[in-house]
Amino acid sequence: MIPDNSAYYQRLGDFLLSKGLITHAQLELALTIQAQSGMRLGSILLNLELLSPDDLLDFLAKRSSHPALDLYKLNLTPDVLGSIPYSIMKKHQVLPIAIGEKSVFVAMVVPTDDSALNELSFLLGKAIEPIIVPEGQMKLALEYLEQRGGKLDRPLVGTDLERMRKSRPSDRHSSDLQRMFTALVAENASDLLLSAGVAPSLRKNSEIIRLAMPPLTPDQAHDYAFEMMDEAQKEELERSGDVDFAYTFPDLGRFRLNVYRQRNTFAMSARRIMDVIPSWETLGLPGWLAEFALKPQGLIMITGPAGHGKTTTLAALVDLINSRRKCNIITIEDPIEYLHQHRQSNINQREVGLDTPTFAQGLHHILRQAPDVIVIGEMRDPESFEIAIKAAETGHLVLTTFHSTLATSAVERLIDVSPPNMQHQVRVQLADCLLLILNQRLVTRRSGNGRVLALESLIASPRIRNFIREGKTHQIRNMYQQSSEDFFPIDISLVKLVKEGKIMQKEGVKYCDNPGFFNELMTRGV
Repeated sequence: MIPDNSAYYQRLGDFLLSKGLITHAQLELALTIQAQSGMRLGSILLNLELLSPDDLLDFLAKRSSHPALDLYKLNLTPDVLGSIPYSIMKKHQVLPIAIGEKSVFVAMVVPTDDSALNELSFLLGKAIEPIIVPEGQMKLALEYLEQRGGKLDRPLVGTDLERMRKSRPSDRHSSDLQRMFTALVAENASDLLLSAGVAPSLRKNSEIIRLAMPPLTPDQAHDYAFEMMDEAQKEELERSGDVDFAYTFPDLGRFRLNVYRQRNTFAMSARRIMDVIPSWETLGLPGWLAEFALKPQGLIMITGPAGHGKTTTLAALVDLINSRRKCNIITIEDPIEYLHQHRQSNINQREVGLDTPTFAQGLHHILRQAPDVIVIGEMRDPESFEIAIKAAETGHLVLTTFHSTLATSAVERLIDVSPPNMQHQVRVQLADCLLLILNQRLVTRRSGNGRVLALESLIASPRIRNFIREGKTHQIRNMYQQSSEDFFPIDISLVKLVKEGKIMQKEGVKYCDNPGFFNELMTRGV
């Protein structure tokens, strides 16, 4: 009969704590990894290098009436290993150690497994003498055999197994990565940041929180990053100096990662990709925004700094269209963050690097794919903007994100990236096809628990279109500081959040455009 695992973990943990071999924090980390991976606690502690094989074997021997054995210190001959078929060894996690006249000594992970003992005794015609070994060592031994077809023509040397383990730094790295990504999820933080010379850090409510881990060495920063990349991604990193990709941890979810070079080593940022698109109420999006999302053609841009929820807002707009319209939606994203299901619409999501080499190439032929709605995860270059404008002009609804501090400055930035001889034409095109620019900030709540959305909106009314055509976008802020139907400044949104008790005044000042105007509004109201 196999003993109760939860009781086993508790006893092992108590034993190690009582002997001062591990700390409570180290045990908590190992138990967290155990819950996610299903590995035995002893093997996890060995992988984390928090426990020596001798200490684990000491516990195993004291816990039962059976002897414990370190496979790394043993040599097994082919005739002994051949006494049990490899399929049976793999099935029961066992390994023959020695054969006597009346009994066979068998290494086992669970020496009280009656079904294994009975089947081995019947097969060999002898009594079975169980010997306990750590699960990690057993798995390595069986993998070693499997690589050789389940048979050996020379002895299995324990030092070969140990070299095999040491050649896999990913064992330790995987455990550490699991810990860091677990902390990212548990803390409900927005980002995990890894960089040599400093402890792994979380970004939560726009502030950095360092995990209780040692500063990373350059080698660790390299190994953690390369642990999660495939060969094509590694080649892209070596070629261009940075790479975007998505990675999935079982039981934790999917994450968007960027790995980049810095100071002759590597750094990494990771963001959790949510499986469920938050509701409009949860995000704090205004109801009037739906009217624009459901228009048949034009350009909608979601702007703001990095890390302020642009992609999530974009996903909410796409989800609304998918629910309300019967149309063909094509997205180009890097990487795909929210997975949409076909609902009223057909929705096809293309990922840069997997489905298309670049944004520009993906967009180049997109009009031939019969889209009604085109979603560009991020406009990064003049060519992408040019195609977006063309699509919006030719009867398509185009939704995209763009890095910009304000709605008005987004217009100027888009004009500035165009060739000088084309800037007037681009102004006219943008003025004709623009529907809305939404600029957003996520501001820490007064309670300190989570963030709340502040919005600036620029709606393409006739007078706003004229400002854009005439190159007078900067005048919009000066002439229309008070809210109007077509322009709602970020400062007024922040003041309202302060007045409603949702954010602190100092947070409003931090994100406002004009501190003097902000403070004036705080005094006289909006």
